[in-house]
Amino acid sequence: MRVLFPTDENMGYLSARGAHFGKAKFYTIITLEDGKIVDVEGVANESHNSGACSNAVANIMAHKPDALVVSGIGATPAQGFADVGLDVYFDTTSATVEQSVALFVAGKLQKSVGNGTCSVN
Repeated sequence: MRVLFPTDENMGYLSARGAHFGKAKFYTIITLEDGKIVDVEGVANESHNSGACSNAVANIMAHKPDALVVSGIGATPAQGFADVGLDVYFDTTSATVEQSVALFVAGKLQKSVGNGTCSVN
């Protein structure tokens, strides 16, 4: 399973998570097998300077993720990801990808139902 995290730096699973996925400088992609990290890939978000929100679905789907973990998401991209069948999860507490992966593997992240939100209670 490939899980994509918007990040502000390219330091593997130690990367700080980005608060706004469209403006994140990088995407950190974690490949999991049996709940364990087997690969870590960092890729630049080439569109971060312009916000990338208008093309967020296409930009992220180009990396072939099975899931996306964000702090929050707008209504338009949330619906776009729902339309293409990408599972989106919310994590508003983890500072790093490593911490977020642990919550994801433990099943402790809330899954989006296609609604946009800038915060999750």
